[in-house]
Amino acid sequence: MNQLSEQKPGLVTAIAVMTLVSGITNLFWGFVASATALGTLVGVVCLPITILPTILGIFEIIYAAKLLSTQPQPVQPSTPLAVFQILTLFYGNVFSAVVGILLLIFFNDLGVKNYFARLNSNYMPAPQPQIESLPAPVEEPIVPETPEAPKKQKPKTIRKVAGK
Repeated sequence: MNQLSEQKPGLVTAIAVMTLVSGITNLFWGFVASATALGTLVGVVCLPITILPTILGIFEIIYAAKLLSTQPQPVQPSTPLAVFQILTLFYGNVFSAVVGILLLIFFNDLGVKNYFARLNSNYMPAPQPQIESLPAPVEEPIVPETPEAPKKQKPKTIRKVAGK
């Protein structure tokens, strides 16, 4: 297992570090936006919208922690996370938007794709076909054979056809 952490490509580490910094930035950005929104009546109504960067920041930190851990965990490249980072441009967070664009580029790198494929193939057990056990054959009771009594046969009668 430790073998995978030694073979981690530099781009995967870059993805993890950039995602972590972006997550911290989004947490800060969300707190500032929420605090600013609380200052006005319209802002209080819009408060759920200002919390979104904070939620994104939490998800980014969790994803980065999985990538940076010494014991690698099975994770997929998170393109939805990168897309949400790009959408933070609407909140004025240019740094997170740039990180999102870079992540989408890095996720398409062949070394990164191979790393994620290896990481997930080691942890996802191959599906084993389930063999259904057949019911145990029921043994029929052994009945001793009794000799059958000979059947009485009727004597054959000969019919005579008239006219010949």
